[in-house]
Amino acid sequence: MEQRELRSVVIAGGGTAGWMTAAALARVLGPRLSITLIESAEIGIVGVGEATIPAIAHFNRLLKIDENDFLRQTQGTFKLGIEFVNWWEKGHTYMHAFGPMGRDLAYIPFHHYWFRDQPGSLWDYSFNWLAAKQARFARVDRISETPLAGLTWAFHFDASLYAGYLSRLAQSNGVHKVEGIIAEVLLEPERGDVRALRLKDGREFAADLFIDCTGFRGLLIEQALQTGFEDWSKWLPCDRALAVPSANTSPLLPYTRSTALDAGWQWRIPLQHRTGNGHVYCSAHMSDERAHELLLANLDAPALAEPRMIRFMTGRRKLLWNRNVVCMGLASGFVEPLESTAIHIIQVSIQRLILLFPHLGDCDERRREFNRASIAEYEYIRDFIILHYHANNRRGDPFWDACRNMQIPDSLRHKIELFRETAGIFCSPDDLFQLTSWLQVMWGQGVRPRASHPFVESVAPQDRAGYLRDLRALFAKATQQLPGHAEFIARNCAAGPAG
Repeated sequence: MEQRELRSVVIAGGGTAGWMTAAALARVLGPRLSITLIESAEIGIVGVGEATIPAIAHFNRLLKIDENDFLRQTQGTFKLGIEFVNWWEKGHTYMHAFGPMGRDLAYIPFHHYWFRDQPGSLWDYSFNWLAAKQARFARVDRISETPLAGLTWAFHFDASLYAGYLSRLAQSNGVHKVEGIIAEVLLEPERGDVRALRLKDGREFAADLFIDCTGFRGLLIEQALQTGFEDWSKWLPCDRALAVPSANTSPLLPYTRSTALDAGWQWRIPLQHRTGNGHVYCSAHMSDERAHELLLANLDAPALAEPRMIRFMTGRRKLLWNRNVVCMGLASGFVEPLESTAIHIIQVSIQRLILLFPHLGDCDERRREFNRASIAEYEYIRDFIILHYHANNRRGDPFWDACRNMQIPDSLRHKIELFRETAGIFCSPDDLFQLTSWLQVMWGQGVRPRASHPFVESVAPQDRAGYLRDLRALFAKATQQLPGHAEFIARNCAAGPAG
């Protein structure tokens, strides 16, 4: 079949997903591609999260974003990990810290050596954890005079300000913004592809490729193409969230906090000008009134608005690229923001689309590969989130009892049992969360191995002890040399007064 270059893209919907897509396509394909984004100020943005994971650095580099400017424009702060409070059982706290933990010896991962004798806490060997708990931060790529990696960071930011920042960037690179409400999706009668979008005022916008960023409703991918949805609520039963901003607090912490409550959990995200908060919960186990009450009772500072309700269902579209429509963000699916994966899913979907960008003509295999990889990505993340709920010791709490006793996917069961058998953690190269992430959450959620790797015994006990002692000392010393998180922001990327 003849292959002709695709020349036009219409993005339906703005927000984080729409403007991330527009900015990236404009940067990579530039004037070769006509890009139009349609959004309406009358349609609200969900904005369920304001936190990211370290992979966002790749996206920023693609767009040639200056990190300090980006943080100033979005009231951003740095993020070194996520603290989990009361998840395994009430009164227990641990952190999923970014970056490496310890240092591997030969072919054997570090945690096997630590597990054999367990000197100190597992997190004593995490530079990120030590810095986070002392509210310190600096851009350190390597601990000086050692082979040890420095800090690994992501960001907290105001999601609406981030969308605006990307909107300005995209439009400066040639993206055409159209204000209007989409009233109708017009299909080609023979092929069934989307031909054009008709707005409420009668204007029509045709394109070769359409990107659906219309949120949960999936105006193109679901309402027009009837793609179908795979429901994961049997594993992830939370279906509502209340979100509310509160005043900022001191110290300015460089990590997200997630606190388990009676039938879900509460997030806390520190920004420069305020704190983002929300309560994710299961409506089958908690009333909206009780959820509202718990959220406000657990704020660290006075609320700045009334909590806003968001209803959702966890799962994904059966296809994320159907005919000539690719969906992004909430239009593609939803996994609750427990591990700050929403923006990452948008990012990798954009990267995947760029790598597999279609021609006009035969692109069946590209479409098939996009869907295969996207579905796998969603399922890796799904399993990691289920782990937090399933491996708990909150006995007597009906919601948590149900999560602990539920049947989990075989892929997750295998990972848990492999770790229990011999502390083994094996991840696909495509899995977003690699060994140190799974290690911290499994250990933090009370999953314990019965044995470490037998090769650990080939290192003499006194040598193991000395190696671990030296690592602890190096991490502790390096942490003391870091400035405070708030001090670093004040010197490098402080935002002006909030608008």
